[in-house]
Amino acid sequence: MAHAAQVGLQDATSPIMEELITFHDHALMIIFLICFLVLYALFLTLTTKLTNTNTSDAQEMETVWTILPAIILVLIALPSLRILYMTDEVNDPSLTIKSIGHQWYWTYEYTDYGGLIFNSYMLPPLFLEPGDLRLLDVDNRVVLPIEAPIRMMITSQDVLHSWAVPTLGLKTDAIPGRLNQTTFTATRPGVYYGQCSEICGANHSFMPIVLELIPLKIFEMGPVFTL
Repeated sequence: MAHAAQVGLQDATSPIMEELITFHDHALMIIFLICFLVLYALFLTLTTKLTNTNTSDAQEMETVWTILPAIILVLIALPSLRILYMTDEVNDPSLTIKSIGHQWYWTYEYTDYGGLIFNSYMLPPLFLEPGDLRLLDVDNRVVLPIEAPIRMMITSQDVLHSWAVPTLGLKTDAIPGRLNQTTFTATRPGVYYGQCSEICGANHSFMPIVLELIPLKIFEMGPVFTL
């Protein structure tokens, strides 16, 4: 999860998030190079004495500053489109979880376990145990296995919500009357936090998401849901 004064992105827990961090660094380096080039050109313009005013015809320069931005856009667009298509792939998921947004809590349904359904509410401050995180911990966590493709089916019962877990690279809108899906494969165990990322009313800030990821062998031994 994020910590105080953090500047960069959270550590990746899925291959998609690793790709997103790589693309972020790639695009950031291109932005740095563009900024350096523009600042260098401005510096030369302000400090160099212009002794030749016959520079009205510079077709070579016009060709360069037309083609170069197009090449830069291609270098940004190709990896971006690659990741975009990767996030839409659904390859034979091992487990399907349905998440329903309400004002202001989440309902989860394990469709592969006989329709196991439970609600997940934020823990009030009076119920927090030592080590719990204020405004982030919930009474019922979502327990999922690692190293297994998981499909999330996301919808809403009332208004727009957004199911987001940054460390997994997930952010999917929950829309009333529409069922959206996303997939992920976690690579390491742990407890990971997210929140509703769509302004959904007065208690929008109090819709946390907590995923408890455990090894696949432990998950296969039986239901370990924290109900």
